[in-house]
Amino acid sequence: MNTAAFNRGHAEDLASGLPALLADAEHLAATVLLGVHGRRRAGMGDEFWQHRPSAPGDSARMIDWRRSARSDVQFVQEKEWQAAQSISIWPDASTSMGFSSDPKLPEKLDRARLLALAAAILLIRGGERVALAGTGERPRQGEAQLDRLAAAIALQKDAADYGTPQMSDLPKQSRALLLSDFLGDLGAITSALSSAAERGVKGVLVQILDPQEEGYPFDGRTIFENPGGTLAFETLKAKGLRARYLERLAQRKTALAELARNTGWQFMCHHTDAPVQTALLWIYGALEKRR
Repeated sequence: MNTAAFNRGHAEDLASGLPALLADAEHLAATVLLGVHGRRRAGMGDEFWQHRPSAPGDSARMIDWRRSARSDVQFVQEKEWQAAQSISIWPDASTSMGFSSDPKLPEKLDRARLLALAAAILLIRGGERVALAGTGERPRQGEAQLDRLAAAIALQKDAADYGTPQMSDLPKQSRALLLSDFLGDLGAITSALSSAAERGVKGVLVQILDPQEEGYPFDGRTIFENPGGTLAFETLKAKGLRARYLERLAQRKTALAELARNTGWQFMCHHTDAPVQTALLWIYGALEKRR
């Protein structure tokens, strides 16, 4: 998928099919139904949940007199607990994300943008407040916010070789979704996530990789370049570097998973040749888990 062809309509088509997938996921059944929140516990809110017999301490204004008139017992009408959460989304738009090993595969950036916007659609329509991290904009609700997010995500660009998560403007006790290849400076990534965790921010790390980056199919004479094309390394025996490369990649994945675990986040690795619906389902389920 070409970056210029990316649009909200594509992501919205993806999001519209998610409820059917969620219906097959047992662990989401209690909290998600047809893309709508289901936090089924009593509290402040507007939606009716259930009646229960009145108990000592209930005030007279809490009693549903119409329902109580049909019984010898007084009943209280409980409301469903509803509290919109704030979620900040960061799709890495750095140079390394513009890679695709095959014209039939999307660039990593296109996949990150698609997942970011599709997740935003589901979250906002579930009543959450969403913002694009690093913009300074506060998280908001509503269809108008979807339009703003779609425009901002499509236009976002970072000239750096590798991206660093933008976390400074995340509200305290909020959540975040970070989508990147996370192949840059691990120290900067660790610092950003640790700082966010200190403010009570929890969320999801989604590492997006091209299948060539995962499989290392190189053999013989090969020229490796950095994302910006400013540095190059030529070797006549690329196959001899395979074991070391795969070891380093495995170490990076392990480090990211441990970083997520230590800061109360969740981590997954997604490949651009894998079904995007599966990744979206996992992301939405991970963000929906109660803290």
